[in-house]
Amino acid sequence: MEILWVLIALLMIGFVLVPFMRRRRGMIEQVSPGHPDAADPANYGFARQEELDVRMPGPDQDLLDVLDLVQRTQDYRAASQLLAGTEAEGELRWQRVQAFAGAASLELQQRPGGVSEAPGGQWLRVWRTEQPKDAGGAAVHAEFLVQQAWRTATPGTDEFRIIMEEAKSACADAALLAPGDPIPYIIELSVARGLAYTRPEFEQLWLKILDRAPAHMGAHLAALHYWCEKWHGSRALAYDFAEAAAARAPQGSLLAAMPLFAVFEHLPEVNLVSGFYQSEVVTKAIHGALYAVHAARPDDPMLAHVRHLLIFFLVRGERWAEAMNQLIHVDGHVGALPWTLSADPAAEFAVYRALAVAGYEANGGSPATLPH
Repeated sequence: MEILWVLIALLMIGFVLVPFMRRRRGMIEQVSPGHPDAADPANYGFARQEELDVRMPGPDQDLLDVLDLVQRTQDYRAASQLLAGTEAEGELRWQRVQAFAGAASLELQQRPGGVSEAPGGQWLRVWRTEQPKDAGGAAVHAEFLVQQAWRTATPGTDEFRIIMEEAKSACADAALLAPGDPIPYIIELSVARGLAYTRPEFEQLWLKILDRAPAHMGAHLAALHYWCEKWHGSRALAYDFAEAAAARAPQGSLLAAMPLFAVFEHLPEVNLVSGFYQSEVVTKAIHGALYAVHAARPDDPMLAHVRHLLIFFLVRGERWAEAMNQLIHVDGHVGALPWTLSADPAAEFAVYRALAVAGYEANGGSPATLPH
């Protein structure tokens, strides 16, 4: 048994801690499907690494179908119709706005255009030109500008500030087109972080969101970044914000998982003490997230986000069976924290999944004992 734990410890050091140390520099060590230390995901019905979808945290077939159609035809109308039929105050609309904006931004990065070629994401420009009063198109355009700022410029530079100021103006335009819609203000939370809004300015913006969608999980996650130590707050302020959100969470809300996200945002670059992930602070946050997952609606669009972060912490805390129970719900999609911080989200996810399987089997688990 001691030898087994030594092997697991070596795996943790070799395949988890090293990527974690390097992830902020955009590097990752991969465990390929043919690697001798990689568990075979097929034994558990898991997707192969090369099959993992990095675009979204969980399934949204309507969105995927529309994205494929828009990118294939460069016709925005299906996207406009999908957003028009999606509840304004809900999490799903926010995720779809992000997805359309991200698709246009990525297209532009891949095809910047030239003398004989139209730039990528042209469908979004046509959308805004032909339907200037379309609230969905206005929101996607605002989010597109935000993503362009973070993707192409460095915070603090004139280029970054110029794009963010344009995004701020686009948020105001989108808000005028849909007065009760929280999404333009949620988009502006990222602008507030990038342009370093003062705390009174930020709190005024936050009150507009609370008036429209007080339990919006996506909004809370966006606001949490502002309060973090690495931006305009501190560890204490971020924890206070997350714990206050969890305390006022209505029944069935995933806001009870907010403290776990606050812990994640303040993890040390490297922590070689395994007991850290079994500490009281981390354990309490994990239990809050597990409670939130258990109480949430199965179709809650934010559920996959919480499950993905739980996998990270449960594997780090050597809670193998619990990690496997989360994996069976989200496997196949990896477009969520913490994997998206890596240069190769699918590879990072595959490492943690392999460790979860190894730990699960080392403690007597097997595909036959894993509930589905």
